[in-house]
Amino acid sequence: MTAQDREVEGVEDALALVARDQARAHRPPHVPDPAHATRTGHDARAPYDVEAAHDARAPHDAHGSHDTPASHDTPVPRDARTAPAQPPGPGDGGAAGGGPAAGDRRHGTAWADARAVAGSSGRATPAARARHVPLAHALGEVLAEPLAALTDLPSFDTSAMDGWAVAGPGPWVVRTPEGTPVRGDAAERSGILAGHGESVPLPDGAAVRIATGARVPPEATAVIRSEHARTDDTGHLHAERPVVPGQDIRSRGQECRSGEPLLPAGALVTPAVLGLAAAAGYDALLTVPRPTVEVLVLGDELLTEGLPRDGFIRDALGPMLAPWLRTLGVDVVATHRIGDDEDDLYRAVTESKADLVITTGGTAGGPVDHVHPVLRAADAALLVDGVTVRPGHPMVLARLPSGRHLVGLPGNPLAAVSGLLTLAEPLLRALAGRPAPPPYRVPLRDEVQGHPHDTRLVPVVHRDDGVVPLHFNGPAMLRGIAAADGLAVIPPGGARPGEDVDVLDLPWTASTDGGCFT
Repeated sequence: MTAQDREVEGVEDALALVARDQARAHRPPHVPDPAHATRTGHDARAPYDVEAAHDARAPHDAHGSHDTPASHDTPVPRDARTAPAQPPGPGDGGAAGGGPAAGDRRHGTAWADARAVAGSSGRATPAARARHVPLAHALGEVLAEPLAALTDLPSFDTSAMDGWAVAGPGPWVVRTPEGTPVRGDAAERSGILAGHGESVPLPDGAAVRIATGARVPPEATAVIRSEHARTDDTGHLHAERPVVPGQDIRSRGQECRSGEPLLPAGALVTPAVLGLAAAAGYDALLTVPRPTVEVLVLGDELLTEGLPRDGFIRDALGPMLAPWLRTLGVDVVATHRIGDDEDDLYRAVTESKADLVITTGGTAGGPVDHVHPVLRAADAALLVDGVTVRPGHPMVLARLPSGRHLVGLPGNPLAAVSGLLTLAEPLLRALAGRPAPPPYRVPLRDEVQGHPHDTRLVPVVHRDDGVVPLHFNGPAMLRGIAAADGLAVIPPGGARPGEDVDVLDLPWTASTDGGCFT
């Protein structure tokens, strides 16, 4: 077993215990604890949670999800949450490949725990994938080691301006770089240029013409800008304003000293980072390559053009997912559309070479929901099988025998966005070696109703007095998220006006308090 396997197995075991405790907490008093069933003679199968039973009976949505608007927007009265005992559904109580599951599909993994599992699952990978690349190929990747200066910056005292290098008090006798006195036009034409070696020391009372970036001669005490000085017919230089020792000289090591850390591991290589690395002496950088993703859009009912007709609908996820993923700094190698065919899905999943396969729809238990059967056939380990979040409850995270991952998104568009932010983004961030942005909380301007037990993700916009929840936030709707700055994390039970809530910024937006993934 590799170190990565042991790490993931430890996370799985821990979350299995969390799921067991959650199941006990929700069990009516007359239902026996499954852990003691063999000793008491009772059936070890606990009854379905009512929310899962509701999902199982919901009509099949356009992309194969069982997430319904009512499960998001309408709190369920406690006295209405009764359901007959049923056997566990597909995937309950174990991984698709026989390993432990992170959560019981009757309840699901807690939302924060699911994000933690996704991040942990990719955390051991970046170091193994790191390699040196030329500066020209490093843009958009992540530093695999701290960036330390290979030289002092600047590496010698340089002039910050075009002007005159002077030594001591003035007026100063104008000299050539070699030390010969000069006057008139010759004084203006003769000087120290950038890229030239060290000149002779400058004695007190002397001045020499100097260009921006040129090496300041030894013993020089200041640089006077051209517009702040004049020469006379006798070959002397006069300052037209007070001269301060050290002015307009960039001293050696002013920016950094050799060996000084400049950026930490995990920093994104931006154009400015490339410039800094070049200035600090680098020709190549040790970086983590961008993760690769393959998107599989599932469903016989999807159209790629024109108006919906005859029971067919437009595919909203295919056009959305690849651009969204690219804003997360990954390479989307392909987007494929696959009908409701289990064999086709199995081949696409097992033959993919991408670091992550993302599927849309097919994660529930309907007759054409093939994600779980395919994962079982592929001997994949289910790390997360359902999350207590609305929308997006029936999302899936699995690790394939190859070490690659699969994230199964619900088919409803906003539910798919929920799965993207809950599972795919933390996993991809870890695979890329990027640190998670610091969390931040913002007051909620308006009240938001909550689910009795699950977290809700609600589109919001930033305003001066807090974040404002948007309408059109049902699981099949994209109108709200299209206008949103982010998603507010609403705890079970809801949130009142003025209450601080966590906010997940969308990758193409940023707030003053938080920050975007890119």
